[in-house]
Amino acid sequence: MLSGRYQHEFIEAGCDEAGRGCLAGPVFAAAVILPDGFDHPLLNDSKQLSEDIRYQLREEIEQTAIAFAVASVDNIEIDQINILNASFLAMHRAIERLSVVPQFLIIDGNRFNKYKKIPHQCIVEGDAKYLSIAAASVLAKTYRDDFMKQIALEHPEYDWHSNKGYPTIKHRQTVLKMGFTPYHRRTFRVSDPQLSIF
Repeated sequence: MLSGRYQHEFIEAGCDEAGRGCLAGPVFAAAVILPDGFDHPLLNDSKQLSEDIRYQLREEIEQTAIAFAVASVDNIEIDQINILNASFLAMHRAIERLSVVPQFLIIDGNRFNKYKKIPHQCIVEGDAKYLSIAAASVLAKTYRDDFMKQIALEHPEYDWHSNKGYPTIKHRQTVLKMGFTPYHRRTFRVSDPQLSIF
């Protein structure tokens, strides 16, 4: 059972990202402020949900949330500042876009760069513990998937409509055979000692 709030004194936003481990595409992040008493029997870490459930939840989250926002950092920026900093930046951009200013942030993971003067708490596996982080994980994942399906039309051979940019064997093999697209992260290692290319 996921908890509604980490604390009850301040307006709280949950934040999460999607796409950190991908070879291609942006990293997306979302920030969500849910109303007190919000609950949903299906809401959980987006990785535990089917695609259909994620999109159903996205609609309900967007209709119910006090405020929500989604933002991204593209592959060029990721290569410039590294994926960890890019993940923090995407979260900062999402927080910046919220129509209600949060007074406290709960962040999925164990590290975060402070955003302005807003206090925050990092929570390992927070997307499986707190509803607002789970909601943020659903939004970040579904908006990123939408983006990857769109650019998959430009480069169908990389199978992004299916792998969403993650380093599947087929994706890696295609990169090694055909090279990078403008959407690939050049600083990420494509080959792996355990990956058989031939």
